[in-house]
Amino acid sequence: MSATENRFGVLFVCSGNICRSPLAEGIFTHLAEKAGLIGRFTIDSAGIGGWHVGQPPDNRAVATAKKHGIDISRQKARRLKPNDFTAFDLVLAMDRGHMGELRRLAPHSANIHLFGDLALETGEDIQEPYYGDLEDFELVYTRLLSGCRKLLEDAPTLSRNGKISSVR
Repeated sequence: MSATENRFGVLFVCSGNICRSPLAEGIFTHLAEKAGLIGRFTIDSAGIGGWHVGQPPDNRAVATAKKHGIDISRQKARRLKPNDFTAFDLVLAMDRGHMGELRRLAPHSANIHLFGDLALETGEDIQEPYYGDLEDFELVYTRLLSGCRKLLEDAPTLSRNGKISSVR
């Protein structure tokens, strides 16, 4: 959550919180655990819309994560809340549509970025796999894994105020 609790809060945001953002949450959590840094982060995900609140991630997202040794089956979809912008140090949108909605909803001080800009440095959107098949989920997983690795590497320099963070 906020730096005052000595944990760096990262929130991943997509449309309904059943595909991309729960995968990102699971991947980043897994990587932080493997690096021995999990206690330095608060990691969560949320959706712009509330269509799936309380539901587990899409079965294809769960299967894709499981294939890579990550269990996201106990996650429950939730809708973005106004206090998320102050509770989390970094809010990452999966695509430009989410980015626009987050900017509309957030206070000016919120640290909001497009995942593809900050984590991948490509400016790309993380494509919606919901209307696709397992191969589409695998492609999303691969992009999220690359970005989450970079986020974890860059964690010491990520902060709400542009100052060096103490997450490591």
